[in-house]
Amino acid sequence: MPMHNRDGMRNNMIMLNPPINKRKMAAFTIVSATLCLLISSQNVEAKLADRARTGKAIPQLKNNDAPLEGPKYRALYRKDGVDQVARRGYAEDYVEKVKLERAGRMTGGSIGTLPRKDIPHPKGRNRDSGDPGTRNDPALRGAAEESHRSLSSQLSGCCYTYEAYSAASMCSLYGQDCESGETPSHDSSDGDCSQAGLSFIGVSFSVWTGSGNPYSYQLCDQFDMENVIDRDYEWVMSMDEDGWLVGGGYKTFDHSGKMPYVDSSHTELLRIGSLDVDSGGTSIDQVYQAMNQIGVPPLKVFPEYIKGGGGGGGDDGEESVPAQDVTMIVSIVDEFGDDDSTSIYEQFLYDLFSAMDEAGGGPCMDDHDTDPHVSMTRGLKFKSSYHQQNYFYNSNLEIAVWQAMYPGGVVIGSTSKAVFPLNSKSAGKVTVGYGSLFFFFDRSNITQAFASQRDLYDSESYYSTLMSSGADSSFRSSVKSVDFDYSGSGGDNSNYEHNPYNWKADMAMHDPTDGWDLPPNCKQEGETFFGIPLSRKSSSSLQVSSLNFQEQFDFEEVVDRNFTYIQKFGTNHGWLVGEAFGNTAGSIVDKDTSHIPLFYLGTTNINMGGMSLQNMIKLMKMIDFGVLYLKPAFVYIDSYGHVKLQFEADATSALGYLYNALSSAIGITWNYHDPSNKLDVYTNCAMHAAGDKAQYGCGPANSNTGGFCPQMTLAYSVQFQSEDLAASYLDKCNDYVDYWRKLYPSGVAVGTQKFCKEGGCLGLFLNRMDLYQVFKPNLGGSWVEYGDGTMAPTVSPAPTWPGGCDEPHNFHLDRCMIKNDKHRKTSAV
Repeated sequence: MPMHNRDGMRNNMIMLNPPINKRKMAAFTIVSATLCLLISSQNVEAKLADRARTGKAIPQLKNNDAPLEGPKYRALYRKDGVDQVARRGYAEDYVEKVKLERAGRMTGGSIGTLPRKDIPHPKGRNRDSGDPGTRNDPALRGAAEESHRSLSSQLSGCCYTYEAYSAASMCSLYGQDCESGETPSHDSSDGDCSQAGLSFIGVSFSVWTGSGNPYSYQLCDQFDMENVIDRDYEWVMSMDEDGWLVGGGYKTFDHSGKMPYVDSSHTELLRIGSLDVDSGGTSIDQVYQAMNQIGVPPLKVFPEYIKGGGGGGGDDGEESVPAQDVTMIVSIVDEFGDDDSTSIYEQFLYDLFSAMDEAGGGPCMDDHDTDPHVSMTRGLKFKSSYHQQNYFYNSNLEIAVWQAMYPGGVVIGSTSKAVFPLNSKSAGKVTVGYGSLFFFFDRSNITQAFASQRDLYDSESYYSTLMSSGADSSFRSSVKSVDFDYSGSGGDNSNYEHNPYNWKADMAMHDPTDGWDLPPNCKQEGETFFGIPLSRKSSSSLQVSSLNFQEQFDFEEVVDRNFTYIQKFGTNHGWLVGEAFGNTAGSIVDKDTSHIPLFYLGTTNINMGGMSLQNMIKLMKMIDFGVLYLKPAFVYIDSYGHVKLQFEADATSALGYLYNALSSAIGITWNYHDPSNKLDVYTNCAMHAAGDKAQYGCGPANSNTGGFCPQMTLAYSVQFQSEDLAASYLDKCNDYVDYWRKLYPSGVAVGTQKFCKEGGCLGLFLNRMDLYQVFKPNLGGSWVEYGDGTMAPTVSPAPTWPGGCDEPHNFHLDRCMIKNDKHRKTSAV
């Protein structure tokens, strides 16, 4: 009978052969022994195969004497093996420690283990009683293709491989420069001015529109700025994160996800600069004193043209379309009094500079007037040169209408009432009037209005009220062409067209001061993203109030509030970890917006190729991810001059597996990889490919071709006083990063006692300022985090108390939040 074992068929074949005669076998053994004795008696040299022979044929091979196998080969790599075993042993010991310390603390199961069935889930549901389709779908559970690994049951912690490395070593491994201090820009300003600033005196063109920010001022009735922007993305592809600075600002729930700022359109007449007198600046009191000593004449403004040019060069390589700034050029009309040889505007500037000098204005203040212009947007990218030409023609056709309406210029103003600063409780509303000038602490914050010294003449009043009276319709019907040159300077007249198929997965690592290069079938940009909230409330009463989302990292240790190292910021934004009231640089006073973007979702406009906010939330509620651990790596300055805090990009951590899950579920179709999820909802506007994985991201252990790169931006376009001071700043920051790395050797899951108590949550951001929804790991529930209030988490799909959504006990449920909250307006900037 044939023998049956693991080699079944092979043994059958052996048994088919006739048995060997024992006598023949003995003879064969004797012959073999004789041959071995003969060979051993000869002088034969032999050794294990090595690389020497191949090295002669291939001189490029090094270490030709290294053995290919045997004891010497094993000894050669013994050290690596010992280190690997030690790391594995440490990881296993750490997991056991975590199990003991945190067992039973989370209803979803102990960290690092499979979910516990003996612990009932909230609302009486067991941990295993979820949607079977969700639990068995690797794309939704975030499993790797080769192992179908569940995120919620994976090893907790992260970043074991480089645990003992310093911040400086990590910086080198990631291919960054943290030592030389060589940055894209340094400032060579007045030697007596050690701190630049952005405060100024100017004219406001702010308007209130139904599609803009509800808190925008109506300070300009003369120019309908909404008519010169492309809010519907007919011609424009993308802009920087601020979007249009004119035309009414942005609502919080705008599909583009732009920063929800008020309209900040203006033209500067005098740049005050820094407000720190010890650094060469001029104080606010000195500015007010000087302005109150002079009269403000009702100056006339004439619109010249709208032009493009300047701006960034595109942050996505040579194949990207050009990025540019869009600017409206205006001029102040020169008028002369009787027998005067000096114009009224020139006399006003002379009186203003004299008053400033008398009040003790510092050297940081400009010693000349500025070229009047209105910055409309920055980092704008058009879809093609054809779209660019059409936008500029149509916007300048509106300028032509204004020129026809105001042939001699017009005094800017409004009959509306306003309070300065915005939402001030101590100041009362005043009529704006015509001809007023304003002191801008920053571009979004007017703190004082200086009224004109006289009322308008009848002829002046006629033009100033022409637009508000509705008389513009007759001019629009008569103006049919643009008869002036609006090419401006710095523009590029070459033909170009955005090719969406030049999109690359690493474009997710984006410069927020430039526009996006959109992927195929995406018709509108968007700033919505999944990320990790890291904001925290400052202990200083001078800083904008922020919510506490974590207490593990104090980012005040890596910023330069006193301008010891830096000269100025290249944008209107200062430190993104929160700016202080009265900061002397005149940076926009924002709350702390610290975060790590993980996955950019793009626009929420489904008609433009995006995904609705509702579907984003539904999908994320189905993805089972583990506790998200973070570990700082180093602080560096990127190629755009932005100061960033890099976190370790551990592709095998819960964060890496979550990135894989999001990419496979809602990444865009790319390179023959299609997304897949149970809801069957997708987007064409995500900035990540369906086939992208964490191991393709940044870092020494990854291939550096994908979009996974956890990092936090501390400030945009920082300009340092010198390269030496830039190097000193980085050294100071990375000394503190070394402290964090020792404090959290295997990372930390961030949170507070009131927010994500167990740590490791994920947030859905409308933009970097507005965190909307928070998701707990291990399918632990989610809650709405919006409007400066925190709601309790829930996993129940429907009200559970009698009375439905009218019952206060049910207010925290998702269904009731959507019904009752109605997206409350965000607090004013």
